[in-house]
Amino acid sequence: MIRGARAIAAAGLLLLGLALPAVAVQPDEMLDNPKLEARARELSEELRCLVCQNESIDASNAPLARDIRILLRERIKAGDSDEQVMDFLVARYGEFVLLKPRFNAHTWLLWLTPVLVLVAGGLVAAFGLRRRRSAGSAPLSASEEAELETLLNGSSNEAGR
Repeated sequence: MIRGARAIAAAGLLLLGLALPAVAVQPDEMLDNPKLEARARELSEELRCLVCQNESIDASNAPLARDIRILLRERIKAGDSDEQVMDFLVARYGEFVLLKPRFNAHTWLLWLTPVLVLVAGGLVAAFGLRRRRSAGSAPLSASEEAELETLLNGSSNEAGR
């Protein structure tokens, strides 16, 4: 009984460890002020590692991600606001450094494409349904009925052989 409880507890701790986010921030990078460090962590979760590309710099072990984390903390220590820090990093590394790009003239297509695809799909479906309803099925002409009868009789005769 105790052995089973220990196994369940160990499995639970393992799952809990796997569920925690990966953090690559080294102790020597951290700021002494807990409030400033919390700000740095929030901002670093919004920044893309330019090497890994689908990870935040907070979770990446890449040397470039470390450099950006250090730069971010230097800007925070210098007294920059969150917006100033982000603007500085975007000016230095480009819009790609943001995990969630800003909506502007350069990114409007990126943000609006899903909506445009949904609208286009809806229009195609609506016109397709309208065309299908309006087309309907016309009755067969006398020659078509005779040809159909011949085909049906011919296949039934062959099946009887």
